[in-house]
Amino acid sequence: MRTYKRSILAAALIAAIGLAGCSDGDDGKDGAPGEPGAPGTPGTPGAPAGSVVDTVASAADFVLSLAPADIVVVGGDDFAIKFTVTGKTAKGEDVPFSGLDKVALYVMNQAANTTDTGAPLLWESHTLTNEFGSSMYCTPTGMAEARGGAEVEACTLVEDEANPGTYTGTWEHEGNAPVVLADGDANNLHRVMVRSYDVVDSTGEGIADKLLSTPVDFIPATGELAVSEKDSVSNASCIKCHTQMDGYEATDIRIANIGAHHNYQKVENCVACHNPAYAGGEDDPEKGFNANWNAMIHTLHAGHHIDDLEGEAAEMFGEIGFPSEINQCTACHDNGMQWNDNVYAEACVSCHTDVDLATGENHLGIVPESDAACSGCHGAGSLSPMQAHNVAARAIATDSIEIALNSVSYTESATVDMDEMVITFDVTIDGVAVEDGFEFTNFTKYDEMKTGWIDTDGTYYGSASVNLNGVAASAGQLMVTQLGEFNLDGKSISVTPRFSVCADSEGMLIECLDSSGEAQYDVGYVAVTMAPAYWNLANADGSGATISRFSDPARVTADEAKCNTCHTSLGIAKHYGNERFDQCVGCHNDTWGGSYHVAVEYKTDAVDENGDPVFETIEGLTYSNRDLFTVAHRFHSGLWDDNRGFPAIHLNSDMETQGYPAVATECAACHKDDVSLFAADGGLTSGKRAIAVDAGATMFISPTAEACRTCHAHSSASAMAHFKSNGAIVEGDPASTANLPVESCATCHAEGKTYGIDIMHAGGAH
Repeated sequence: MRTYKRSILAAALIAAIGLAGCSDGDDGKDGAPGEPGAPGTPGTPGAPAGSVVDTVASAADFVLSLAPADIVVVGGDDFAIKFTVTGKTAKGEDVPFSGLDKVALYVMNQAANTTDTGAPLLWESHTLTNEFGSSMYCTPTGMAEARGGAEVEACTLVEDEANPGTYTGTWEHEGNAPVVLADGDANNLHRVMVRSYDVVDSTGEGIADKLLSTPVDFIPATGELAVSEKDSVSNASCIKCHTQMDGYEATDIRIANIGAHHNYQKVENCVACHNPAYAGGEDDPEKGFNANWNAMIHTLHAGHHIDDLEGEAAEMFGEIGFPSEINQCTACHDNGMQWNDNVYAEACVSCHTDVDLATGENHLGIVPESDAACSGCHGAGSLSPMQAHNVAARAIATDSIEIALNSVSYTESATVDMDEMVITFDVTIDGVAVEDGFEFTNFTKYDEMKTGWIDTDGTYYGSASVNLNGVAASAGQLMVTQLGEFNLDGKSISVTPRFSVCADSEGMLIECLDSSGEAQYDVGYVAVTMAPAYWNLANADGSGATISRFSDPARVTADEAKCNTCHTSLGIAKHYGNERFDQCVGCHNDTWGGSYHVAVEYKTDAVDENGDPVFETIEGLTYSNRDLFTVAHRFHSGLWDDNRGFPAIHLNSDMETQGYPAVATECAACHKDDVSLFAADGGLTSGKRAIAVDAGATMFISPTAEACRTCHAHSSASAMAHFKSNGAIVEGDPASTANLPVESCATCHAEGKTYGIDIMHAGGAH
């Protein structure tokens, strides 16, 4: 029934339509087309693909630029800021970055100190002065979530629709923005930097490093760029130890590895917070240190050398080991002489923490009326920073003493322990031969001349030591006779110095102990630079000697100059007598097995009854050689024990290296640039193919795996198995021959391979 009724209705509807269509008498054809309508307004053309980006691959690909003319942060005018941002495309092109939705502004000015306490110039943070915190956020809504979750007022951030990547900030709340210092001096140098947030890469992952603009220093009154007079330590100086970030222009170098606050990258950025507004010290006894930059940075780097650090200062700084001499101010201060010319207590007592200027304790009882009085004693002369700290005296003392090998005579005896070696040295001081009767006795820290012999492949074998103390000079020479079971007839021998002397504040030779047997107050130990000397006992004149591979630059991949950028001198790194790798080889070679530091310890989270950290041994991880590259790698990786007072670089309870200042994977921090670590046969470039692990040099392990495991053995239980499966003879399972097969590490890990060391240890990208 329903189907039938629908059919009747449909027929009626069609009839009705048909009648309507024929009402004008037309024949049912379509009518003529109507007039065309007016054209619509053209739409705005879309930007070509790739003309803007909203992601970047790394922090260095994100560039925020500021100009003084676009910044208002001082005086009575309303706050204003304008900046542009670019990002790199996948092709490496710089295009506008669109979609930025949160930044923080850091603003400060450099003002003259009108008091008689502290530095001549001081940084003043605008937001801290206005009691608003360390920075001011800008967001599209004018509100932001601060640390801790509280909502705070922010400047309103707007992107220019017509010019993507161009942003302006204004203050839409009551009063003026907290980055504006109403009573500030527009003639002072002002510094502005911007930190950007919530920027991601193409996969949606956040960028690992902070996104910080290059700080802009300028004079608001004139709009001119300016240069700070306070920046006495350059970023290049910090980079010497802390590694340089990759990707930034040579005019904008940045520090790669500073742990605090996950790295603010530049000295200019650090002072945005670490200025007098954050000063602690006596006003903050629980903290135990002054957070003003000049004071804090001294305490931080001197931490391990300061015995009386307490509270938070001891916890944060007590185990930081400064790799240079603590009194070498120019190790860091490389930008002017402010460190010597500006003498004031705040900087001095950050290292001299046992000095109480209020009572005169440990200051000869002297209580200065103010910092202005400090220059009376310390402004010049022997008590000035330059001379009191013995700055640069190392070079004076080292150059003033010259010791050179003159000759070696040798007699092989059939009687046990009666081989005789006579070594003669020429000695001059200040270019003049030493007088008859002169002795180094009482002037030396170390007085050894180590002797060894060199195999035809450049391998060093230790023999004995010659001591110069107690030997009187004659005709400008020291002649030392040595008896023993040497068996060196016809061999090439090496004479390797481990020799350092005591120097006074003028850098001149001085007795190490005073008349009562106590160490002289202002003595420093200075290594005497002497290259190892080689003598062929087969020839009367010593000619034709084989040299150690450590003296062959083509076989040494590490760089002494790079070590010295951080340590100032290799001698400072450990023994105050070794300035060169081929001096170190006297002890640290691949034929003298065993180690004074077999075990590896890590720092637990516990403390003992004295509040000192507790270290525990890592079971199953040991080292049985003192080869130079093994020692260098494991020490800088923290795989050491604590029985010799070296807590500065160590492993924490998570087996992470703490205290090494550079980026751990930056091999080029120590190794030469553009030099392969692997030779053509897959072994090491040095030619080393085995390392002795016992004192008698009868048991050996493979060298490449031994270097690699200083970083990888403690982080992966499978690492040793991986080494062994690739042909390595490893610690704990040595071979009884030095003729070991070449490990196949280079097959995958040589430079240029997919998993090459140059790829996997890319370094400064951090």
